[in-house]
Amino acid sequence: MKRVLILSLLTSSLLVASGYRIPEQSVKSMATSGAYIANANGADSAYFNPANMAFNENKSFVEGALTYIGLSTIKYKDNRVATFNSESESETFFIPTLFYSSKDYQGVRYGFSLTVPGGLTRRWESPFAKTFAQEFALEIIELNPAISYKVNNQFALGAGARVIYSNGIVKSDGSGIGKPAVRDMEGDTIEYGYNVALAYKPLNNLNISATYRSNIDLNEEGNAKLYLSGTKLYDGGASVEVPLPAVGALAIAYNFGATTLEAVYDITYWSEYKNLDFEYKSAVPIALKAAFDDPKTKDWEDSQAIRLGITHQLNSKITLMGGFAIDENPVPSSRVSFELPDADAKLYSAGINYKYSEDIEFGASFLYDQKDDRSIKNDEIDGEFTDASATLVTFGASYKY
Repeated sequence: MKRVLILSLLTSSLLVASGYRIPEQSVKSMATSGAYIANANGADSAYFNPANMAFNENKSFVEGALTYIGLSTIKYKDNRVATFNSESESETFFIPTLFYSSKDYQGVRYGFSLTVPGGLTRRWESPFAKTFAQEFALEIIELNPAISYKVNNQFALGAGARVIYSNGIVKSDGSGIGKPAVRDMEGDTIEYGYNVALAYKPLNNLNISATYRSNIDLNEEGNAKLYLSGTKLYDGGASVEVPLPAVGALAIAYNFGATTLEAVYDITYWSEYKNLDFEYKSAVPIALKAAFDDPKTKDWEDSQAIRLGITHQLNSKITLMGGFAIDENPVPSSRVSFELPDADAKLYSAGINYKYSEDIEFGASFLYDQKDDRSIKNDEIDGEFTDASATLVTFGASYKY
């Protein structure tokens, strides 16, 4: 169940960098800051734009990658009491991805992807911050089988099924500032959704694409333990439903010679996230009801991102890539908390692909996600969050046959 709360915060990871979404799931996507939809090609087109599988070379493609993610320490400076100043723990993750796209079968191609489209771990050991979010951890894994159909040489359609597994943890401990309420929750779920895509090539060097990933309501179920002054008052089943919001994207890629430019506009429909309401199998003691049982208003807003990417074939062996993105956060100031002190971000990325042989390629990419400093004043917080950032590095290999 704790994962539910985390999920609601990180779910954005599924499609955008807003919240804790991880849109960059391959070497080329990361190298272009997620501006990789209209120009998606090879094995990873099965995930980023299944319609584009129809325009792949008539071979089967497979690609695997490993991504390092490092989350910086976030600093919080309170405007009221210096003892409320807090600092989060830095975090490190390694996530694998796998992609496959088949050869052509009379205009039809098949593919699948195994990705980690979102996730979060945020830990605070400072007494004030951990009252609200000692630990919020979320793991999301997506299996996405897909199919494409080539209508003609200019137009193709794609679709897929999304199978989501998530696991999360939520802990909070107010004992350090004289609030003896403590919670320890954990849970998981498997949920389903879909994605659709289209690609239109009015010219050989121009691709206009659109993709959509459906909203998925995550019905998290697990176990919760609630304590007051060191005494366990609840130990039993708990559940919560949060949206993994829909994401839509419109992209255009133009190729001239050895260079391809792509621009992407995407929107994550976070406005589905109205409130967070935990349900328990039995009654929660009145002393803990306000802290852990009453619904929490969220009222998140749809978030938008603009992504720009460039791919340049330097020579027959080496391809260089770069990207930049501006990404909105979905959390209004009145709802920002230590569980997710999100802010608008700028993304900078670069990468290289090396053609080892006719059928084997290796790649590496780097992305830096810099969050804006953000001053917040609401019922919980009166201060400023600074120094939030994420560093991602991906190494991958691909093979066609």
